This record gives sequence, structure tokens and C-alpha cells, in this order.
Amino acid sequence: MGGRIPTRGSRRGQRARGQRARGQRAGGGGQRARGAEGPGAEVAGPAPRGTGAGRARRSRGGGTQEGLGGGELGVEEPATAAVARAMSARNLGTELDLSWISKIQVNQPAVLRRAEQIQARRMVKKEWQAAWLLKAVTFIDLTTLSGDDTSSNVQRLCYKAKYPIREDLLKALNVHDKGLTTAAVCVYPARVCDAVKALKAAGSTIPVASVATGFPAGQTHLKTRLEEIRLAVEDGATEIDVVINRTLVLTGQWEALYDEIRQFRKACGEAHLKTILATGELGSLTNVYKASMIAMMAGSDFIKTSTGKETVNATFPVAIVMLRAIRDFFWKTGNKIGFKPAGGIRSAKDSLAWLSLIKEELGDEWLTPELFRIGASTLLSDIERQIYHHVTGRYAAYHDLPMS
Repeated sequence: MGGRIPTRGSRRGQRARGQRARGQRAGGGGQRARGAEGPGAEVAGPAPRGTGAGRARRSRGGGTQEGLGGGELGVEEPATAAVARAMSARNLGTELDLSWISKIQVNQPAVLRRAEQIQARRMVKKEWQAAWLLKAVTFIDLTTLSGDDTSSNVQRLCYKAKYPIREDLLKALNVHDKGLTTAAVCVYPARVCDAVKALKAAGSTIPVASVATGFPAGQTHLKTRLEEIRLAVEDGATEIDVVINRTLVLTGQWEALYDEIRQFRKACGEAHLKTILATGELGSLTNVYKASMIAMMAGSDFIKTSTGKETVNATFPVAIVMLRAIRDFFWKTGNKIGFKPAGGIRSAKDSLAWLSLIKEELGDEWLTPELFRIGASTLLSDIERQIYHHVTGRYAAYHDLPMS
């Protein structure tokens, strides 16, 4: 007799499912429909104009298997090759535009709602999770910034950067020939020579990043900070993570901040400039947005959340504000600026949430090592443990992953 006769209960269920589907299409998960596009809701200010043709694309399904890109267990090209190919493009900076900066106000409740959305998402599982964890490895700036760092510690770090996942695990996933490495290694200026020497001995072209400018406080004389950059570059660092003087932000000295970062950029020469905002010490989300914009105007190739030494480090509300600043700067100038969260990102689950955030806010174009990095020292260990579990069906004992 054909199909089922719909009862009132089944019709009610169909209507509810239809409403949920319409809500998901319209809002991508709830709060999206209330103005998460552009600077209107979370960041209120003048709508940037100019490069409308290149607006960042955003995914609607960041928390699903399809939304995060499917289940192909592969890496398109070695991370270091991608970085070498694409990071040649530099941000030349722009003139300081205080008229734009002065009008900005951040809608904190809207930012917090958006952050809750991201954190509440159900993450991918099984082969999709393994694929995205391998991708996350290629974004890591593998870091050691301890007072007891030695040449042997740095050598061990560099070896792990070149061989981040055990080869038998990669063979089980059929990606052993993809040249999987971390994006860079990050050390103190005094350890740059050790890192360059270790990577050269290993036959690796992984970039060496160095913190500088009185890391982590940034409270030394400007002349000293500039000399620290020059020495790190002379020793072989190709990326410099500078830290700003937070006093200039807290007292509203935007011109002075702009001038300092311009001098940092000049001291870097051909090395790429990553500017650490130390957002946990900036006082407000509005200050985070303004500092982000000033850093990009001054020529930063990346903006970075934290030193990892503050009480509050990389958080989703702060990241959303910084990503909206990056997007606004892109719309206004056509320049793509990289983003690097750092501090407190320790678990594989954390890394998936950050990848989902980047995909939704800036699009797939930013999911490359030349535009997205994760500063971490212990994250890689947990990712390798999760890969081990995916391949073997059990969690690794301490001796199973001796280099973690």
C-alpha cells in the first residue's frame, strides 16, 4: 500500500528537523546568523573597502567530517617546501591610519558567544581525525624556551622536528613518503647556532625561528632589542618572534608602537617578522584588535597571541578578535597576514579546535604553514600518541614513544 501514513507526531518531528536544518544552513551552528560576518557584530568599526575580489572564504561545517576536509590520509607537500615556496611574499606594511583605529570597539558578548560555539563543536573521529592531526603537525613551531636549554636539548628538538611521527606509524597510514615535518623550530637567540647546526647535520631545511626583543617582557632598551634581532639573523634565524612593549598599548601610544615595530622589521632584513602581542596583558579585546592592526600596518608577517609565559595565553575570544583584524586588513590592503596562537595548546583535541576556527574564520587559504602556525612544546607528543592509538588500537606506553 505504498508508504507510511504520517501521524501528527511524525509530522511534528519532520517540522522540527526542518527547522533545525534551516537554522544550520542559515547560521552554521546558531549564533552565526546574528552577525558573525565581517566586522559588524564582534568588531564594530568602519567597514573596510578595497580588495573585495579576494575576500576570505569560510566553511559552514567546521565540526563535521566533511567540513574539516574528508578522510584522505595525506600531506600535499612537505611542510618546509610549502614554507620556502610561499613565505617569500612579505608584508611591506602600510602608513599608520589612526582614524580607523580610533573608531574600533569590540562587542565582547558576541565574541564570547562565538568562542563557545567553536569549543562546543563535536570534533572529527577515526581516519578523519588522523588526517587532520597529521596536518596539524605541519603547522607546529616546535619550541623550547627554558632557562636550562643546552645544545643537546636543541639537537634533540631538531631531530624531533624532522621526524615528528614514528616512521612505522606513517607507513601504516601510507604517508611515510610525504616528507612530514614540523613548520619550524623556535629557540632563544643564544641557541640559534645550535639549531642551525643540528638541522644542517640532519640534512633538513626546516626554518629556525628565534624569539627576541627582550622576550618575554619586552622591557629592555630599544637599542638592545634591535641588536638582539640582528644577532639572531646573523646566526641563521630566518624567522624572528618579537614581543611588543605592552606599556605602549595600555597607554594608547599607537604611533610609538607602530614606529617600534617598523624598526623591528627593518632589523629583520630578509627574516620574517612574527609579532607577539602578549594579549593576556593588554587589558581588553579592543586593545587586542588595535594592537593587531598596528602590528600589521607596521609590516608584521604574522601576529602571535602570547609568549607562553603570561598567566593567560592563547584563548578563543582573543583569537577571534585577532582573526577578524587579519580579515579586515586583508579586505583593505589585499595582504594576507599569518596567525600564530601560542601558550597552553597541549592536546590533540585543542589543535583540531584551532584548525576548525581558522577554517571557518579565514578559509582554507590560511590552512598552510606560511599563514598559520601553532607555537607548542608538548602538543606534538599528544598528537603522536593519538596517531599511535589510531594505528594500533591501544595507547602508547612511555617507552613506545621515547622521543616524545
